Amino acid sequence: MTANSTDVESQEGDDAHLKSNMRKVAMAALAGTSIEWYDFFLYGTAAALIFPTAFFPESTPTMALILSFGTFAFGFIARPIGGILFGHFGDRVGRKRTLVLALIIMGVASTLIGLLPTYATIGIAAPILLTVLRFTQGLAIGGQWGGAMLLVTESAPSNKRGYYGAYAQAGAPVGVILANLAFIAISASVSEEFFMEWGWRIPFISSVLLIGVSMYIQLHLEETDAFKELEAANEQKRVNDTAAAPVQRSPVIEALIKYPKTIGLAAGAFLSIQVCFYILIGFVLAYGSDPDGAGMSRDTMLLAVLIASAMQVPAQFMAASYSDRNGRRGIFMIGAVLMGVWAFALFPLIDTANFWMIVLGITGGLVFLGMMYGPQAALYTELFSTEVRYSGASLGYQIGAILGGAFAPTIATILWSQYDIFWVSVYMAGASVASYACVMLLTETSGNSLHG
Repeated sequence: MTANSTDVESQEGDDAHLKSNMRKVAMAALAGTSIEWYDFFLYGTAAALIFPTAFFPESTPTMALILSFGTFAFGFIARPIGGILFGHFGDRVGRKRTLVLALIIMGVASTLIGLLPTYATIGIAAPILLTVLRFTQGLAIGGQWGGAMLLVTESAPSNKRGYYGAYAQAGAPVGVILANLAFIAISASVSEEFFMEWGWRIPFISSVLLIGVSMYIQLHLEETDAFKELEAANEQKRVNDTAAAPVQRSPVIEALIKYPKTIGLAAGAFLSIQVCFYILIGFVLAYGSDPDGAGMSRDTMLLAVLIASAMQVPAQFMAASYSDRNGRRGIFMIGAVLMGVWAFALFPLIDTANFWMIVLGITGGLVFLGMMYGPQAALYTELFSTEVRYSGASLGYQIGAILGGAFAPTIATILWSQYDIFWVSVYMAGASVASYACVMLLTETSGNSLHG
């Protein structure tokens, strides 16, 4: 056997190992983020169907629903805090360990919600504990995104960073599907009385599986090369520096000092995704099933959202792959434009009260949204240097989340009830214009080195 043939075989073996490792990393990220988002969205469904009765029985039905959705909002309030906390440790101790901690926290918090006594058992302590656990969920979701997407994108070949990053992004639509299917399956299998008393707990308790996923990541996945190189460089500096080492600033503070404009633009770029996503998966359920809206059954609207969410997943992968070949900004801005235009078609399609027209309306929105969300992981990864990447990307993402997503269904409801559904479309289009402008002001990042 010649030396050349040996080299070729060695190279092929290395390539096969890299592909195998990337598949393992990508699937672990997909599994972790899917269950994590499942937990986060599961709470939203329960907040509408279960929690008003179980945790706020002393209030009127309307006030109980408002209080229940109030606890839901605590998850969004916690997300930027989680991004700061986990971003700090993600840039200091590593992507993998920080992601594992976020997944464990989410798994424990969600499982405890499933085991939580109701108001009838422990009184006012029940809604207080529920709010604390929801806040904990928000902390975990604020930390997991940065860890999951960096574990994938920092491990991926530079020419497939967008594609592999889409595995972490796919967790959101998959989480929507899983959360809704869980409640549909349980409610169809048991009596209404059992469902309200115990059945609703089963989807939450099943979140204990997330702890298993976190253990797999801890035991079977390696830290990213970019972070290992950063650790090695820092260790070399400590060895070579004979003087007293200067006090290092927190990576979060360092990111804010080094990249204030980039973080702000990253947050703004996320506005359209967040505003439109929560309107498309949440507000449309209320509008479509309301007699003053389309007057469809809630199950019909729920099925339409499930179908549309399934279509969002391949759209994200196609857009992410396109961004690997042609750049991140272009496909992102095209998605923002199409989303802004489609906002004015969405509600007329729902108003037809035809199931397939409703599916078309929601699917169009989520597909155009996927054109932005798919390449986002790679875009945000490439915007920041290694030493502050977890912090910078998480800050941009989570600030955009609270500004865009926390109150989107509430604002849409007010615009619809006080003015006209047309103004909800204007709201969605306005968010899309803002995202377009922010991405336009960012520099193209495709192909940027992550080592440094």
